[in-house]
Amino acid sequence: MLLLFMIFFHIIDDWVLQGKLGTMKQQSWWFNHPEYKDMYKHDYIVALLTHAFSWTFMIMLPLAYIANWQISVGFIIAFILNMSIHAVVDDLKANRKKINLIVDQSIHIVQIISTFCFFSIA
Repeated sequence: MLLLFMIFFHIIDDWVLQGKLGTMKQQSWWFNHPEYKDMYKHDYIVALLTHAFSWTFMIMLPLAYIANWQISVGFIIAFILNMSIHAVVDDLKANRKKINLIVDQSIHIVQIISTFCFFSIA
C-alpha cells in the first residue's frame, strides 16, 4: 500500500500540482517572455529545482509518515538523490529535448520503486 501512495503522490505532484512551474522550468518560456532580459537566462533552473523538491517531498512523505517522522541520514541522502535525478530528468525532457514523456515518467517510477525498495530492506 505504501508504494501505491508514493505513486499516487507522484501523479498528484507531477501532473496536477505542477502548474506554472511546468512552463517556468522551460528555458523557452523565459526567452519568449515579453519582458525577457539576459539576467533571466538561468531562472528556469530555480523552477526545475522547486518542482524537483516538491515532487521529492511528496513521494517521500509516506515514508516519513511510516517512519514516525524520524528522519535518518539515509532519508536525507535519498531525498537529495531523488531531487537531483528528478531535476536532471525534467531538464533532459523540457529543455534539452533528449528524452520524451514516456522515458521521463519511466525514470520517475523507477526512482519511486527504488526508493521504496531501499527503505523496505533497510
